[in-house]
Amino acid sequence: MRSLIALVDRVIAGIGKAGSLFLPLLMVTILVNVFMRYVLGIGSIELEELQWHLNAIAVMSCLAWAYQTDAHVRVDAFHTRMSRSAKAIVEVLGILLLLFPFLWNVTASAWTIFEYSWKLKEGSPMPSGLPARYIIKFVMAAGLGLLFLQGVAILLKSLLFLFGPKTSAE
Repeated sequence: MRSLIALVDRVIAGIGKAGSLFLPLLMVTILVNVFMRYVLGIGSIELEELQWHLNAIAVMSCLAWAYQTDAHVRVDAFHTRMSRSAKAIVEVLGILLLLFPFLWNVTASAWTIFEYSWKLKEGSPMPSGLPARYIIKFVMAAGLGLLFLQGVAILLKSLLFLFGPKTSAE
């Protein structure tokens, strides 16, 4: 089971690091769009939509990685004062009662939306917009799927910590 967790962690980290490379491209796209709009007086639907797409790629590919590295926002004000066992119990309950039910519904809907978009070969509703809008809908569904996969890995880690053999590092 530890090798499965390590594999999921490596894949998620690789995808997250690759997705983070879209951020400089996003910044350049925004700067070009702002320069064209406010200095040259030229608006560009393509650049507007490209910004949305690049942002979606960066966010959806890094979402699971942020969860893996505990870089996400925690609402639990008591988390820092908890023992490792209490944190693991809260993590298990949070994953099973909140994360998985939420992701089950949202991810299923996202895949349905992607499938519909794919069948239509959906593009931008704007004449000068980007084609193949189904690609970004795939990225969103896949990103949610990756978050679910990372949730499984963290659930397994927490269960191993609580019920598995104790090692000297624990």
